Amino acid sequence: MITVAAEPFAYSFPPGKTALIVIDMQRDFVEPGGFGETLGNDVSLLQAIVPTVAALLDLFRRKGWMVIHTREGHKPDLSDLHPAKRDRGNPSLRIGDPGPMGRILVHGEPGHDIIAENEPVPGELVIDKPGKGSFYNTPLEAHLKANGITHLVVAGVTTEVCVQTTLREANDRGYECLLIEDATESYFPAFKQATLDMIRAQGAIVGWTAPLAALEAAVGP
Repeated sequence: MITVAAEPFAYSFPPGKTALIVIDMQRDFVEPGGFGETLGNDVSLLQAIVPTVAALLDLFRRKGWMVIHTREGHKPDLSDLHPAKRDRGNPSLRIGDPGPMGRILVHGEPGHDIIAENEPVPGELVIDKPGKGSFYNTPLEAHLKANGITHLVVAGVTTEVCVQTTLREANDRGYECLLIEDATESYFPAFKQATLDMIRAQGAIVGWTAPLAALEAAVGP
């Protein structure tokens, strides 16, 4: 077992049964000119974590541990997009509409792609998800079970939406989760802080949090 100095107390994980999930580091959310910025958000906040996510990916790759990426998006015919999701938000720019990087959150469009700095390498699993959580209507859990995964290290965007939803889904399924604090971000800093507090409240009710440096120190060279 490897033990990380985390909050609210130390987090221990078995390397061979641990996977990294990097959530939705997509062009439409992270890059200038994408869907996120078009909605009035400051994407520089999300861009700031890109090097940390890259370093986290490098750590897992060097160790030969499982890496999973997720992408939020929908089929071109939008048959997997329910009205409760499509009809909220900015009425002038909705999922499936033409956007600065192609149709918004649609498979195969440029904005749906993972950013170059954090893109998957051959052999890494990419999960396309139609919802906020990574387990809803995806094969994620089947892959985790097939690989004997019991622990998850989590990164990505946004902290209070897709990241938190995935952590709660994972916790309900019995996975022990560590969120890397400086490898996740929100357009709203207060939302990120509130999410970190909620995750680790009441004795890690949802999971643990720690900075990347703590994980690197625990893992070693």
